[in-house]
Amino acid sequence: MRQAAGALAGALALGYAALAVAAAFAQGKPGPTAEQKRGAYLARIMDCGGCHTPGALVGKPDQLRYLAGSEIGFEIPGVGIFYPPNLTPDRETGLGNWSAAEIIKAVRTGARPDGRLLVPIMPYHSYGELTDTDAKALAAYLKSMPPVHNKAPGIVGPSEKPSAAYLKLAIPE
Repeated sequence: MRQAAGALAGALALGYAALAVAAAFAQGKPGPTAEQKRGAYLARIMDCGGCHTPGALVGKPDQLRYLAGSEIGFEIPGVGIFYPPNLTPDRETGLGNWSAAEIIKAVRTGARPDGRLLVPIMPYHSYGELTDTDAKALAAYLKSMPPVHNKAPGIVGPSEKPSAAYLKLAIPE
């Protein structure tokens, strides 16, 4: 069942991307570059949408808000609750004010432009192995997406009460 939902989500994401390309072409805008296509492929196989798309964590991804941040967070006991942020280039709620170099640094090292470190639930340790070419392609794709205005909930400290849903991670002792 989960595989079928994943296949449907993938098909919807590809359909949405095709519609965006067709709309750009109809407006006389150039289609995606080879680098952006590679970045879209990488975002798909890296499963960015599995955390960063609203509804994906409960098996109902909202493909109209693909990569626009999640309303469901992850609790790391004693550390806090973290909500996957909006990865679209929206200037208010997403990565619109980030440079390609800042996106690459965050993906590879977990360091945000403001100096805050991403929690290890974001697999930057693995993504640190991206080649320069692939890291640039991923950033180019994220910068080229249509911006989606969607504010994910903020971080909740370990002693604060969350206002949105979250999943509690079990930490082996």
